[in-house]
Amino acid sequence: MKKHLLLVASGLLLSFGASAQTTSADDPLPGYTQAERFAGNKLSTMLFSTSVDPHWFKAGNCFWYEYKTGNGNVWYVVDPSAKTKRPLFDQDKLAAELTEIVKDPYTAQQLPIQKLETGEDGRTFTFQITSSQDAKKDSTDKDKKTKKEVFYFSYDYPTRKLTYLADKKKDTEYPNWASISPDGKTVVYAKDLNLYRMSREDYEKLKKDDKDSTVTEIQLTTTGVKDFGFGQPYSLLNTDTLCNGKRKNPGYLLWSPDSRHFVISISDNRKVKDLWVINAMATPRPTLETYKYQMPGEKEAPVSHLYLFDMSNDSYKEINTQAFKDQTIRMAYRPRLHKQRDMKELPSIWLGDNNRFFVTRSSRDLHRIDVCTYTIGEDSIRPIIEERMNTYIELRPLAAVNNGKELIHWSERDGWAHLYLYDDKGNLKNRITSGPWHVDQIVKVDEAKRVVYFLANGREKGENPYYEHLYRANLDGSGLQMVSAGDYFHDVRVDDNAQFIVHNYSRINTVPKSDLLDNTGRKVMELEESDFSQLFAAGYQFPEPFKVKAADGVTDLYGVMYKPFNFDSTAVYPIIDYVYPGPQVEATRYPFTRMSVRTDRLAQAGFIVVSVGNRGGHPSRSKWYHNFGYGNLRDYGLADQKAAIIQLADKHKYIDIHRVGIHGHSGGGFMSTTAILQYPDFFKVAVSCA
Repeated sequence: MKKHLLLVASGLLLSFGASAQTTSADDPLPGYTQAERFAGNKLSTMLFSTSVDPHWFKAGNCFWYEYKTGNGNVWYVVDPSAKTKRPLFDQDKLAAELTEIVKDPYTAQQLPIQKLETGEDGRTFTFQITSSQDAKKDSTDKDKKTKKEVFYFSYDYPTRKLTYLADKKKDTEYPNWASISPDGKTVVYAKDLNLYRMSREDYEKLKKDDKDSTVTEIQLTTTGVKDFGFGQPYSLLNTDTLCNGKRKNPGYLLWSPDSRHFVISISDNRKVKDLWVINAMATPRPTLETYKYQMPGEKEAPVSHLYLFDMSNDSYKEINTQAFKDQTIRMAYRPRLHKQRDMKELPSIWLGDNNRFFVTRSSRDLHRIDVCTYTIGEDSIRPIIEERMNTYIELRPLAAVNNGKELIHWSERDGWAHLYLYDDKGNLKNRITSGPWHVDQIVKVDEAKRVVYFLANGREKGENPYYEHLYRANLDGSGLQMVSAGDYFHDVRVDDNAQFIVHNYSRINTVPKSDLLDNTGRKVMELEESDFSQLFAAGYQFPEPFKVKAADGVTDLYGVMYKPFNFDSTAVYPIIDYVYPGPQVEATRYPFTRMSVRTDRLAQAGFIVVSVGNRGGHPSRSKWYHNFGYGNLRDYGLADQKAAIIQLADKHKYIDIHRVGIHGHSGGGFMSTTAILQYPDFFKVAVSCA
């Protein structure tokens, strides 16, 4: 349906945009050829890496990353302490060695390395290469499709020695149903709507043979039923009932750090009514997918339940959480470390210590949210921080200091998002941040130095308020410092020891760059600058950021304008507004973003394309701004969109205010359709996608 809708829309837009780009009767729309030059498959041959994505070693603060330019892929190892960046491989030598073993030809520029990972020792890497030849059939493989042969290798970085792992024939499989305890001894999972456990030894047997009959399963619960069970998927296909009693599912639980307990939250959806979708692409026949969904105005709501399990005697109890009608419970979890990103079978651990954890409970209307604590042995959770507002309340993950003896809490209680330090009894010790700017999220807490690192925006005068920066502050509220400076949007990766930062930065109209910083913001070394040479040679031009006023004449709105690359300032162009209403995000992009068919490429067909925020759209400004659409999700952003286009047309004579189109996807599709109903004399064409 989406493709057909776009084709119909294209027909509408052909006549809509012809005048500015027409050059001859034989070639009425040369801009479409220009747009096709930057299609996704062609763009990938002109624009390569735009950021550094570090894989931190499991010990120390070294990391490796892969970066691609017009000269191919290169893998680097960075030692921040030594201020060195070295190639991981001698790629000419490696290409020759791989060619001899795999029998497919490779060069230093064409190394199809897959699943590169570093070992515990920080010097041994493993990776694989897929051959052009078909693999031999494996009688134990359930997948009957023909596969290519895969070669597995080990590589010692200091000596640059490559070892072919001839005995390894396939990837190790890690079942997605297993919740492994922090001590690695116990595995918990769901089956037939109840919870079970097994030993690690039995789990390892199933990894080798999932039909091993010597495995011992211990059933932990017996009360699970359809729509009120453990491990029930969000939705069920009409084929699921055929194997409900055999299939293992993840339990979505959190362990105590000492592995003695775990906690799990499930919902009783038995009274909630069904909703359905049909997967028409399923083979050999379409399937019906059923899920529980509470429609607006319906009284039948999911009911959350919280259970604590004791592994010493396989017992469990329900914890009383009730405070609000139709409330929702969410468990706070310990964030994972960056060095764990490539590790398999990681435990999910609750936020807190061995005997205590934290949860949040929210009222159905989100006007009331409590941060609560639970101590083993008690019957109920206990609220320690209360948030109350006349409209919906946002939350971010809680950060614990010293296993929860202190808490860093994110709140918009004064109209701006800021950080607050509490003790574990719920007493406010002090504010950490304050002022008319927005803290977006906590990145890292250095407990030893009592410093918190966080992303925030809107603090730096004269900057686009959507540009995120990394800041640091002492937990007592002193010492606020910007770490990632510069008039850019900043994307950062802080190492687990909070010593070094991989710093990617750009604007919509700049070439992305990457540096390595220390934790005060001092540049340790430059890492990369994206290779735009082929993109520029093909005629690419950056879009233009702009600022206008909202319909109230007071609020600043920020947007981006996309022009045809063969833009003629003496011509007059139709304008198309690409929209998304929010409230979780706006359609506008502020760091450099790869070309999109909805903006850059659409402009090449002979349009001025704009994307601009609107009040109620984005959470990263004031609570007032974000809250603007509360109670009116139909058309709250349209007045601002219209006002922005009028201001742009007044300023730029090449914009034809009498030919205004609007386009959006999902919520933007709803918005674009509403636009031609709300303002039919202004928006002449709408293209709405689901």
